[in-house]
Amino acid sequence: MSMEEAMTMTTTGTTTTPSATSATSAPSVPSAPTPRPVHLAVYDTYADYETGHTTAHLTQRGLQVRTVGFAAGAPVTTMGGVRVQPDLALADLSPEDSSLLILTGASLWDSGDELAPFAAKAREFLAAGVPVAAICGATAGLAREGLLDAYAHTSAAAAYLARQPGYAGTGRYVEADAVTDGDLITAGPTEPVAFAREVFARLDVYGPEVLDAWYRLFHDSDASAFPVLMAAAERGDA
Repeated sequence: MSMEEAMTMTTTGTTTTPSATSATSAPSVPSAPTPRPVHLAVYDTYADYETGHTTAHLTQRGLQVRTVGFAAGAPVTTMGGVRVQPDLALADLSPEDSSLLILTGASLWDSGDELAPFAAKAREFLAAGVPVAAICGATAGLAREGLLDAYAHTSAAAAYLARQPGYAGTGRYVEADAVTDGDLITAGPTEPVAFAREVFARLDVYGPEVLDAWYRLFHDSDASAFPVLMAAAERGDA
């Protein structure tokens, strides 16, 4: 029963006289600040399967996901053949207006420097202390930008990054599904669920127990995680 329904039932058939207290409005409680949007970079050939878990569950937890491309309103076509119209132009994106920048893989990362402006934007974000999450080919773009040299990171394979001009981060490469080091999250193309887990942890989307259950369910198909998530959903925590 909602509060409005309860109030209706208690006042039906009666005449209420406002008291001095009810006539005085209660002190207003400041509302919680609205979280800044998460920005998903979109460009032709971007691998849409790599961020499906991430964006779907961020949205379910109340965060706004906005797409950013070279030009607002100029459609791009994903690896899966889906046309996406960006919400925002890359030049208009400021780290101060974002909670996170997500860079997905795309064949364009491996065929030239067309997507270099997105790696340059990642540099702006990291310099401003705003996290960046890169998966698959986007890690190669960050490697060429020199952004992986100071962070522990992973990718599809160490040899893949070693081929990137300007990359000097070999000693910081980690053989892992996904890696978070400060404000930088990286993952390889086969680990979209681990990538999502790292994003959720960095943004405090779920508490540790719920995050562990979420990962076990979606990555390992562990049925024992389902009741944990259902209990969390009833509490409003999932």
